[in-house]
Amino acid sequence: MRRMELIAPCHFGLEAVLKREIVDLGYDVTDVEDGRVTFLGDAEAVCRSNLFLRTAERVLIKAGSFRADTFEELFQGTKEIAWEEMIPIDGRFWVAKAASVKSKLFSPSDIQSIVKKAIVERLKTVYRVNWFAEDGASFPLRVFLKKDEVTIGLDTTGESLHKRGYRKLTAKAPIAENLAAGLLLLTPWHADRILVDPFCGSGTFPIEAAMMAAHIAPGLNRSFAAESWPHLIEKRLWYDCADEARDLVEMDVETDIQGYDLDGKMVEIARENARLAGVDKLIHFQRRPVSELSHPKKYGFLVTNPPYGERLEEKKNLPALYGTLGERFRRLDTWSLYVITSYEDVERDIGRKADKNRKIYNGMMKTYFYQFQGPRPPKRTGQREEAAK
Repeated sequence: MRRMELIAPCHFGLEAVLKREIVDLGYDVTDVEDGRVTFLGDAEAVCRSNLFLRTAERVLIKAGSFRADTFEELFQGTKEIAWEEMIPIDGRFWVAKAASVKSKLFSPSDIQSIVKKAIVERLKTVYRVNWFAEDGASFPLRVFLKKDEVTIGLDTTGESLHKRGYRKLTAKAPIAENLAAGLLLLTPWHADRILVDPFCGSGTFPIEAAMMAAHIAPGLNRSFAAESWPHLIEKRLWYDCADEARDLVEMDVETDIQGYDLDGKMVEIARENARLAGVDKLIHFQRRPVSELSHPKKYGFLVTNPPYGERLEEKKNLPALYGTLGERFRRLDTWSLYVITSYEDVERDIGRKADKNRKIYNGMMKTYFYQFQGPRPPKRTGQREEAAK
């Protein structure tokens, strides 16, 4: 199969996690930049990366890259790309998004318009037509400009990969599924360890954790734009990759994953979302305020997305809220706590300096992932024997 350059955008701050995922899938990473990872793969890699990557936002086939300081150079550079190898005569194509960083060309709408016009001109010449019906499969495009270097990618995903298909109902400010997965992958948590989210909302952290524990591919219950591109990716590849994903699922895994929320309605929503994700048997949801946070077992993980206090009237409640979280965490003296928030006085109110914090962009909002690490659990007898061999 023909090797291509593939681009996987992600949340700013999760590039290293995504790189590790791609390497674990067996593909060679060629570049890591802010908010995206580039790697080499064939048509099968397009299917597998869409199905299996937990932290990517989408998977693009790199159509071409070139330098452009002017709109004329943007037009000519785009026109030189062999679009006829990707877009059939009836293809519906458009520039879904244009982004520009430190470049002379910075107007997204102008960039989108010129790139579309250049592709039309190229295809008119190749297909010898003056007008396109565009009533066939969809071919969304994405354009990035950085320091006047243009990269154009063909979007194989369509609707963002964070939309797994299970979250029909949400909380007021839900964390994106791929961001939740990425934050979990930044912790040492594994399926045999306890995980509790004391502000679970619509259940995203527990659900993503349960999907990881059961080895459920995040893209297994959804479709992708490139499924309707048989000239580029054979239909059987999608079926083969879906079969591979289904074969990996282990629903008999034993877990201790819990989600608590003060709002009983949110707990019901979380349960329904877990059912839609197929992991409701692996999670225990309960209506419980953070003031009653406790657990009889040791060496567990608290991973949570508490209220940020974006509205002024909510902000005044945050010191007490985070203070209560800190007080309950101190009682769980062997546990670790991981908190994503934009609230600036987290360490003061929790009563402890974080061992690490990592800047993460949640959409356009700058947040930090505070990591309060507990002691490591003692090695089990079996592990000690294995290490001694």
